[in-house]
Amino acid sequence: MINPNYRLLVISTSTIYGSGYLEYIREEILDFLQTDELLFVPFARPSGISHDDYTNNVVNALNPFGINVTGLHSYENPKEAIKNAKAIFIGGGNTFLLLKTLYELDLVQSLRDVVANGTPYMGSSAGSNMTGLTIGTTNDMPIVYPPSFDALQFLPFNINPHYLDPDVNSKHKGETRETRINEFHQFNKQTVVGLREGSWLRVENGKIELKGELTARIFNKNQKPIEIESGVFSEDLIAK
Repeated sequence: MINPNYRLLVISTSTIYGSGYLEYIREEILDFLQTDELLFVPFARPSGISHDDYTNNVVNALNPFGINVTGLHSYENPKEAIKNAKAIFIGGGNTFLLLKTLYELDLVQSLRDVVANGTPYMGSSAGSNMTGLTIGTTNDMPIVYPPSFDALQFLPFNINPHYLDPDVNSKHKGETRETRINEFHQFNKQTVVGLREGSWLRVENGKIELKGELTARIFNKNQKPIEIESGVFSEDLIAK
């Protein structure tokens, strides 16, 4: 059962081929936020781009459309900033680094609390991984070790962003994404939703809606994967 207070935008990727940062999903974001203030969490990005520069990517993408973006890293009291946020966006990068940082700053429960009270939450890639039960189905390398793999647990399943189908023309003989998820299910029971690039979930009023032009793939343990079309999908598809 999804908390009816949750307002989530769970985006597989921030950028698709031929499109600028957040460009392809901009109209959805503006419709979803319903506020002109957005708190951005840049902690998923490893060294190579500063938190300021990463935040500026979001500023440049949304400020021209009336959204005032500030970075969580710029606040002396990040807990208070989360408590007062009108809407929250956690961007992509490395999921292990992101979760480790959130635990180190003692922000996991703060995020759970404000979103449970209705604060809109938007995530892309690593930020979308945060919405699931654990980060056990991320595609990232574990470059650091968080104290727990438990994520924010807004959704009753795991997310696999950037889900890729096997390329029938490829000579690569390594594991497919589906193989990796099946390996996960050897030791874990929760459902995994594979979100292809250009797809996203919008969660409101206790309902989950798949949006975008592509199908999503649902993996339940010991069952054949299910392809679902865009639209509201039933929680009956999620293994209990």
